Amino acid sequence: MPDAIKRFFAPVPESVGQARDFALHALAAWDLEGRADDIRLCVSELATNALTHSTCCGQGFHVTMSAEDTIVRIEIQDSCTHRPRRRRPSSDDTSGRGLHIVDMLCDEWGVEESGGAGKVVWSRFKTAPAPQGAPC
Repeated sequence: MPDAIKRFFAPVPESVGQARDFALHALAAWDLEGRADDIRLCVSELATNALTHSTCCGQGFHVTMSAEDTIVRIEIQDSCTHRPRRRRPSSDDTSGRGLHIVDMLCDEWGVEESGGAGKVVWSRFKTAPAPQGAPC
């Protein structure tokens, strides 16, 4: 299986789309596109959280992806020590649903302290290789 890949993203709104593209390119290169839509959406939500809640000091975030057999792990590392939590947004709230989405789409997720300052929010996905053409 491939080695883990890691990329830094600047603290700008365009980074969320770039993080999604980074994830999709990695999945395609690894031939693990079975859950690409779920992974893409979770990367988007977690990158948005990192951008919104932890880049106030002008720091960006890192996305690390790894795959082993049929498990893909996504990590979003930022410089904020505040641990995210699922909220109970009202129907009028315009935010607060991201971790609910992540929880529904991935097989497992959590938060860990990073080696220095900050945290890593990770998610794991059971996936399978992309289907090879239809049988004859």
